[in-house]
Amino acid sequence: MLILECPDDLHAWVGKEIAVTDWLQITQERIQQFAESTADKQWIHTDRERASRESPFGVTIAHGFLTLSLLSYFLRQAIEIRGVRLAINYGLNRVRFPAPVRSGSKIRARFTLQAFKKLADATEIVFAVSIENQSGTKPCCLAEWIVRFYS
Repeated sequence: MLILECPDDLHAWVGKEIAVTDWLQITQERIQQFAESTADKQWIHTDRERASRESPFGVTIAHGFLTLSLLSYFLRQAIEIRGVRLAINYGLNRVRFPAPVRSGSKIRARFTLQAFKKLADATEIVFAVSIENQSGTKPCCLAEWIVRFYS
């Protein structure tokens, strides 16, 4: 984990990898809970028997948006910035899901600092995030994520 005293210290990390997180197992229970909370109950996520018969993946898979929603969880493992009173998810520039996340697999995130911008009342950071699957060769999510830190 990278520990910094203030958001301005991120400036030195532009273009560099900040951290690689620990692995997180994506359980069927987590997938089911996400399906319930978002009302996205497509069979490829929720029906194990049908997925084993009809899915090209042979098992249920996590929603792409479930994988994306874990960015905040992974960022807390990657970096601690002291002196921040508030961090805001400002949005995403680009998101892709090149490979599925099969139920039971483990994923982790790799954070690179893509851009740093000092604003009047905040520091805006763009992270390039690659979420990797322990059993895959391609990333399961690639995202450019904008976060604003307020001191």
